[in-house]
Amino acid sequence: MKQEFVTIHSLKYLTKEIIELSFISEYLSVNAQPGQFINIRVDTNFPLLRRPFSIFNVEGDLISIIFNVIGTGTKVLSQKKIGEIIDVVGPCGNSFLSFIEGNYTTAAFVGGGIGVAPFPFVTKKIESKKKSVTFLGGRHKDLIVKNGLHHPKVSTDDGSEGFHGTVLDLIKKDFSENNYGTVRFFVCGPTRMMKAVSEYAHEIGAECYASLETDMACGIGLCQGCNIESIGGEKKFRLVCKEGTIFNTRTVKL
Repeated sequence: MKQEFVTIHSLKYLTKEIIELSFISEYLSVNAQPGQFINIRVDTNFPLLRRPFSIFNVEGDLISIIFNVIGTGTKVLSQKKIGEIIDVVGPCGNSFLSFIEGNYTTAAFVGGGIGVAPFPFVTKKIESKKKSVTFLGGRHKDLIVKNGLHHPKVSTDDGSEGFHGTVLDLIKKDFSENNYGTVRFFVCGPTRMMKAVSEYAHEIGAECYASLETDMACGIGLCQGCNIESIGGEKKFRLVCKEGTIFNTRTVKL
């Protein structure tokens, strides 16, 4: 990974709440892998700490992230202009590609809200390797992003788009109607959702890998601020930014 000062190429709303920001980086276009993230210092003065964002897509030298405005950092980022420079460190973390290979039939991608972020890049990279199915969940339709995904199955808590209910309810319904063979789950989103999907995966004998969301100020394991409790093994805690962000859910406590 390395630090770069990159130029914003575009900034647009994909829905009423979700923003896509793109910038040019030849280095990331060559070195980034699906599931990795970048750490952005959104301003030179305040807020001081960097913010992590999954890599949403790579097209040539154009790198994209998505986000919604939930605090000071994302508000500042949403107000940037085309041509402005931002301070980026990356690519950070491990990749979904490390866990794609294996003896199973179907990769089931599950994105909750903004947790969809890594899956368009993942889909592009694995489409020739594995059969896949994608499930998206959100509180309402403005938190659903389908760009870059192949016919995703959608659920919303309020019924404003797709299945009316949680994404886990949708998965259970869909699995009762379709035979996907042996499944391996890949999830990203709110912790409560990832825990529920993980428990269901284990109930049906499937493996589950989760891209964890947490505060990662440095992104390289120096600040020690992104600890997660281990299950088994010699370490009591693991660093999400350095040893993840993607973990087998049997090895960490969600």
